[in-house]
Amino acid sequence: MRLTWAQPEDLLGHELRQAAEDGRDPGPAQRAWAAAGGHPAPGRAGASPTPAPPHLRALAARLLDELARLPSPLTADEPTAWAAIVAACPTADSRAPARTGPGPSGPVPGAGPDGAARAAAPGAGHAASGRDAHARPGDGGPPPGDALRGRLEAAWVGRAVGCLLGKPVEKLPLEGIRALARATGNWPLGDWFTARGVPPELLAAHPWNRRSAPTSLAENIDGMPEDDDLNYPLLGLLLLQRHGRSFTTADVARLWLDELPAGRTFTAERVAYRNLLLGLEPPATATHHNPFREWIGALIRADVHGWTNPGDPAAAAAQAYRDAALTHTGNGVYAALFVAAATAEAATGRADIHTALRAGLAAVPPRSRLAEAIRFGVRTAADEADFDLVVDRLHARYGHYHWVHAVPNTALIAAALTHADGDFTRSVCRAVSGGWDTDSNGATAGALAGLLTGSPDRIPHRWTAPLKNRLATSVPGFDGIGFDTLAHLTAQEAARS
Repeated sequence: MRLTWAQPEDLLGHELRQAAEDGRDPGPAQRAWAAAGGHPAPGRAGASPTPAPPHLRALAARLLDELARLPSPLTADEPTAWAAIVAACPTADSRAPARTGPGPSGPVPGAGPDGAARAAAPGAGHAASGRDAHARPGDGGPPPGDALRGRLEAAWVGRAVGCLLGKPVEKLPLEGIRALARATGNWPLGDWFTARGVPPELLAAHPWNRRSAPTSLAENIDGMPEDDDLNYPLLGLLLLQRHGRSFTTADVARLWLDELPAGRTFTAERVAYRNLLLGLEPPATATHHNPFREWIGALIRADVHGWTNPGDPAAAAAQAYRDAALTHTGNGVYAALFVAAATAEAATGRADIHTALRAGLAAVPPRSRLAEAIRFGVRTAADEADFDLVVDRLHARYGHYHWVHAVPNTALIAAALTHADGDFTRSVCRAVSGGWDTDSNGATAGALAGLLTGSPDRIPHRWTAPLKNRLATSVPGFDGIGFDTLAHLTAQEAARS
């Protein structure tokens, strides 16, 4: 058995790429690995076909340690500590002090790598003012009750639709996605993928994702199947139910160990889980032999932090940071801040997608690679009418990153939402049609676009009907739950002080 996303001989190749991306010199380690007969990182899978001999595995572990000791010249522009992230953002509101008293789970100052917990996070313009997310009607705060629950249900449904749309083509190259959709007259993408009418030779060249096709092709959908893109929002909801919004990073870790099966984790989350079992604590869980720390995992956990802080991107970003710090650093964390802040702005019911994206971007250090990628995605989508050409430009610019990395995927999400101008179908279809991490991108775009519809009734029936208001999951207590119930539970957490 080959354990994916965990073997040192597979991790090293990814760390060599990460080093090159963040300005460290991977040359000596690369040469030592090649001279010993080491292989490159798996291109799209989580493990190489065969285990390395003991001497190569030991060498890989040693080289991972050596690479970790190399300083990155990008540190000033891409900080990890919360206080430094806030300081890097020119529109950040730093007036609100850090929460220092004991919360539901004990003192909060140990929450993140720098000990900060609820200090004001980066926000955008008026949204960064730290206004009360639970203010009374008429005083500028978000409206409570049915309107918020309707938006939240649409967000949960939208997340499921986008994820499910992207599942059968996950891991496929861009040309494969386009060819499969064109073969059934579904390009530009506008409906579920189907195997009906696809030539056998095309399926042989570009097979559907083997785990997802039985539950995610149009002819097979029967409710929302389990996926990590829905498991993590459920865990986020469970986290808030148990610990409130003053949760710590340690609370996230304990929740995972109690409720998240290790086999349901991937990339950075699997490495952090392993590190917890080794006795490491945050922030070391995010950095020790973790070459996936700037990948997309923290981003897919961020929605619930925006949903529960409507109108307060600052608080949403602070929450997302304490969650992300368990597993990610740098651009991996910034992607979560971006989504959380954008979602909080959209959750008011008063923002359009462009306002929401600006609020999200203001939560990202402006000289970081992620901020540059988001700006490029938005600008390209605004300038180019043909979304296929937008995608081609994104792939030309960011195609050297791994297909699960946060930088290209966040740029694509921002481009898809911008180009769709808030329309639900166009948002999810553009996000999935752009390739890379198709189900995660579809899920995030669908959640934001769904939120902006205001109600699940405003999402086209062809998307909602196959879901049957039913979600499968291995997260305890949630299997078979309806999206309407999830919206009610999420609104309860948004109303907690």
